[in-house]
Amino acid sequence: MLPLYAEIDALQTEINAHRPLDAHLMAQIKEYYRIGLTYTSNALEGNSLTETETKIVLEEGLTVGGKPLRDYLEAVGHSQAFDFLYTLINKSIFTEDDIKTLHRFFYYRIDEQHAGVYRTVKVFITGSKYPLPAPDKLTTLMQEFIAGLAQEKKNLHPVAYAARVHKDFVFIHPFMDGNGRMARLLMNFALLQACYPITIIPPIMRSEYIRTLEKAHSDEHDFMVFIASMVKETQKDYIRLFLA
Repeated sequence: MLPLYAEIDALQTEINAHRPLDAHLMAQIKEYYRIGLTYTSNALEGNSLTETETKIVLEEGLTVGGKPLRDYLEAVGHSQAFDFLYTLINKSIFTEDDIKTLHRFFYYRIDEQHAGVYRTVKVFITGSKYPLPAPDKLTTLMQEFIAGLAQEKKNLHPVAYAARVHKDFVFIHPFMDGNGRMARLLMNFALLQACYPITIIPPIMRSEYIRTLEKAHSDEHDFMVFIASMVKETQKDYIRLFLA
């Protein structure tokens, strides 16, 4: 077990000591992370909206002058997927249908034909030396992924389980687009189920994120450490912002 997990456990004990939080504060926290996760997750994929612009889009429903329409649609779609994620919290394990619905919420404004549908063509990740699974393998791989979740959840530290969910899903890469954002949403689903705060990966960490994820094809240690460090930093911010 990573030494970081002991620090994470201590921070989580501090967070849990303040629970239950009142409904008004809980609603504020959800909105804070709706904007934060939408901004950071989209920015990691090249979306040009700033955090302030993302806030304007989500809270006021306004487009931002000079920005691509797709960037606006990605923000709105991610926010809707974020809401759907919260409806799944009481489920023990998410299903294939849950994953497809989550993707559909995120993607249908951008490409309705491929929203919530596994890809039927070969795709590649620029800069990666590892090929992605062929389309005819996706249904089997996703079924195996779902079937293995319960045992992984039982055997792993909650943060390690969340990181493994992220890694395994993104390596399957079942959709035409949006797989990275889906992986981060599913990772956060796993964390929320274990009562952890939503975890943010800041755009400034993009290079390290991509490097450790690429290396995880052969050795997942650095990626597990990276995700654990992101969880720890988010916990510290959560305590500073909401519990101090």
